[in-house]
Amino acid sequence: MRRIVQLAIMLLFIASASFGIKILDGNLSTAEVLESFYLSDPYSVIQIIASGFIPASSVLIGAAIVTVFYFLLRGRMFCSWVCPINFVTDSAEWLRKTLHIKPLISSENVSRNLRYYVFLMGLVLSAIFGFAAFDVLNPISMLYRAVIFGSLSGFFIVLFVFLFDLFVLKHGWCGHLCPVGAFYSVIGKWGILKVFHNHSNCTDCMKCKVVCPEEQVLDIIGLETDTIKMGACTNCGACIDICDDDALEFKITIK
Repeated sequence: MRRIVQLAIMLLFIASASFGIKILDGNLSTAEVLESFYLSDPYSVIQIIASGFIPASSVLIGAAIVTVFYFLLRGRMFCSWVCPINFVTDSAEWLRKTLHIKPLISSENVSRNLRYYVFLMGLVLSAIFGFAAFDVLNPISMLYRAVIFGSLSGFFIVLFVFLFDLFVLKHGWCGHLCPVGAFYSVIGKWGILKVFHNHSNCTDCMKCKVVCPEEQVLDIIGLETDTIKMGACTNCGACIDICDDDALEFKITIK
């Protein structure tokens, strides 16, 4: 389902750029929906404001809509269900496991909090240089440029992310560096759609932790019945798919 959603969004952007079918026009930084209203990446908008400019009201409203949507649902669902870079990094993960490639750097030696520093660095650099600094090299935007416009620079940025995750650091980009994911981690703590763990069904096989891209969020597995509360959870559902004990499921809760 995640791949279908990601592909559908990409195809809608391609249809707009190549065939004039204006359902989604633009990219994931700012997109016009049905030629009626805009949806904007909140982090891009924050960078623009930090650079000293005030975006158009339609862009600000678009960023507010996206922020409220993921605040209510679950922030990092953007990362696993919408962001096309997720497909790139998941492909690197699959290939690394298939070929038994050992990353150069152990993920245990790199703090996942590093992405929050990258988030702040993007704002500082935007203020210094007077433009949205991270967006210049944002792999999400670069992937669209590579696919839709054949951009070589976009292709090389995406290739760098793929090789970085494959050879250098497990879940390197999405799990440790991406400032967009950092933003959604913060606003996603209070989302109503969460993974629920039923301790009474759990047999402590820990298969869920093997497949989880943010295994630290599964700290309650085998210990207590509760929902996964950490904002870093991407709600990808990989843990639910792999669980043979019916100990995990999606659950709507305001707790």
